[in-house]
Amino acid sequence: MIDFLVIGGGIAGISAGARVAPLGETIVLEAEAHLAYHASGRSAALFEETYGKPTTIALNRASKDHHFSAHGGVLSPRGLLLIGQPHETDAFDRDCQTMSLTRLTMADATTLLPILDTATVTMAAHHSDAWDIDTDKLIQDFARDIRTAGGTVATGQRVTSITRTTAGWDVKTPAATYQARTLINAAGSWADQIAMLAKITPLGLQPLKRSMARIAAPGGHDPKTWPMIFGPGETWYAKPDAGALLVSPADETPVDPHDAWADDLDLATGLAAYQDYVTEPVTKPISSWAGLRTFAPDRSLVLGRAADDPAFIWCAGQGGYGMQTSPAASQLIGDICAERTSLLDPKTVAALSPKRFQ
Repeated sequence: MIDFLVIGGGIAGISAGARVAPLGETIVLEAEAHLAYHASGRSAALFEETYGKPTTIALNRASKDHHFSAHGGVLSPRGLLLIGQPHETDAFDRDCQTMSLTRLTMADATTLLPILDTATVTMAAHHSDAWDIDTDKLIQDFARDIRTAGGTVATGQRVTSITRTTAGWDVKTPAATYQARTLINAAGSWADQIAMLAKITPLGLQPLKRSMARIAAPGGHDPKTWPMIFGPGETWYAKPDAGALLVSPADETPVDPHDAWADDLDLATGLAAYQDYVTEPVTKPISSWAGLRTFAPDRSLVLGRAADDPAFIWCAGQGGYGMQTSPAASQLIGDICAERTSLLDPKTVAALSPKRFQ
């Protein structure tokens, strides 16, 4: 019997596995053929410290040093540019206050974004403390930490049944049966389904589909130094990506867990929104995809022991914040498993605990 069995090989599971592997024998199970197949492999992946609810911001801040320094760091400069039209003043002002943005003149904004349409855009704000996350390096660094500590990462291991025993859990996949004292549920959009297999009360997690189009560099520009661009209220966003531009309608369509794909209408909506703010015409997408961002009912992460069984630990509800919060979120899971006091303040720990839903 092993000490920890982690279900899920996205950023939640692989980071949690890295934290518990030094505490005892650990296996991470991923249903797909490789890690980060679903949401974690389809993320725009920006680290922005003030992005999210207060609990998320606390996790962001506690994750910052790890992102900058662990294994040489995973961050590179990007910056964030908020642009708005006259009818969006209220939403623009809220975003400026929430994210502590500095207002710019249109001339300064155009320096950052040469294709900005100053005939329609009348407001701009910016800050430089937003960073691209090298998601592949982050995941592989955590996976290497697991293996270095003697743990195992097993792909192609879709869980079919979970049975509570007097000693822990029996978890079956088509290939094997695993026995573990503690089960860590990091199954992303499938986390409630895993809970029900284990006869643990589900939390009401809701997957929300988000679509993304990749278009050629507008007007032949090289966008590599451009900031990430948001419409007020995150009604759409665009981000440079390897010489091209990612554009999303920031859609949040409730769906059941599945291997998501982009809907043409959603893509058209996002591209049309983006087009209203820039001078260069939108070209046909090079590619498109969608991912599922899964939220708890209050949109805070769920990190901690289940109310109905302390040997079942939730690491779920990452929403769109899984990459940037992963160092601190996984550290909290490790602290819980080791029965250590977290460096996070007790109020934040309680607000992240699944027991808040009792």
